Amino acid sequence: MLRINDDIAIQDWELTETFVRSSGPGGQNVNKVATAVELRFEAATSPSLKPAVKTRLRRLAGRRWTNEGALVIQCDETRSQARNREIARQRLAELITKALTPPKRRIATRPTLGSKKRRLKAKKVRGEVKALRGKVDPSS
Repeated sequence: MLRINDDIAIQDWELTETFVRSSGPGGQNVNKVATAVELRFEAATSPSLKPAVKTRLRRLAGRRWTNEGALVIQCDETRSQARNREIARQRLAELITKALTPPKRRIATRPTLGSKKRRLKAKKVRGEVKALRGKVDPSS
């Protein structure tokens, strides 16, 4: 069981771990031992997450979200299978924690009069600089 906070705990049946051969450093060990971890969390069917959290999680996950509604996290950072497994579970917990907090509503504001004037003045100066560019009249 993976505990996210006091209210949310992900059951073991919702998580699937597969171990594959890792790329990167490790010498001959890389060719023999499957140390990379692929953690699969069936988020769409998870009873422990609310629908709003699932939609935020889907947006945060990006391409790690599959068509079946599963979240796939891969880790091959270390040579140790146990450490990679731990890192993958931490990443999942962090992602879910991030999805738990709803985004702050944006409060529409209007630009101040001073900022409007500064913007228009800068545009005018830039336009004058550009107007001075061009062909030079050789007769004068």
